[in-house]
Amino acid sequence: MTEDHKVLPKDLDSDYSLPGRLEESNPEYFEPPTVKSKSTNRIIVVIVISFVIISAGAFSFYFINQDQIDSKIIQSRISDPQDKLAFQFGVGKYGSDHAHAAIVVLVNGEQVNFGLPQFQLSSKYIHFENNNPYQIHLHATGVPLEMLFSSFGMKVTSDCIILNDERSPEGKTGKFCTDHDQFLVFYLNGEQYYPDISQYVIKHNDRILISLGDGKSIQKYLDYLESLQIYDVPQKIPRYSGDNITF
Repeated sequence: MTEDHKVLPKDLDSDYSLPGRLEESNPEYFEPPTVKSKSTNRIIVVIVISFVIISAGAFSFYFINQDQIDSKIIQSRISDPQDKLAFQFGVGKYGSDHAHAAIVVLVNGEQVNFGLPQFQLSSKYIHFENNNPYQIHLHATGVPLEMLFSSFGMKVTSDCIILNDERSPEGKTGKFCTDHDQFLVFYLNGEQYYPDISQYVIKHNDRILISLGDGKSIQKYLDYLESLQIYDVPQKIPRYSGDNITF
């Protein structure tokens, strides 16, 4: 009985449809798979995490401070300095109110003369005019006393009167504060006023006294303030043009 000779199949006879046959015939099958470096992956992860943290921080900062940020953006678009001041203090439109009030500010018994040119018509919303040294003219709703002071570079705190060097009255420049024998007191309509006087919203016929000194002559100052005439408010809404206000 003749033994059959075993013959290996030729390549063209191979069945590449069988699993693994095609892959085994491909040289790429024997190449090791490409593995990304761990350090590269770590860098990518760090970059992504950093971006997320920075973005979250920026969003949180805006969310917490959005009113202040939006306010600064809007204010930066306002070109008129007077309108910027009005926006800063959130007052009503020009002509939305009309009131007169009297104010006396004293430093060691000497009255600050608001009749000087540097204090006159500093803002169309609230100002002194006609060289009057004490009468406030108000032309909008919701105007605090601080806005009047800010319009000509003055500031009043709980313990200091600060006069802008460039606009200060003769003989009175710089910063004047309380010490062991100097007291700063505020009076509104004859009564001592304890809150922050600069935030007080002025009303018609108000009489305001601010005095830095030894406190011995307060009643004399109050009597003087009461003697000052507050003129009636005209019925017409004033017209404002530059430094001129007419009725």
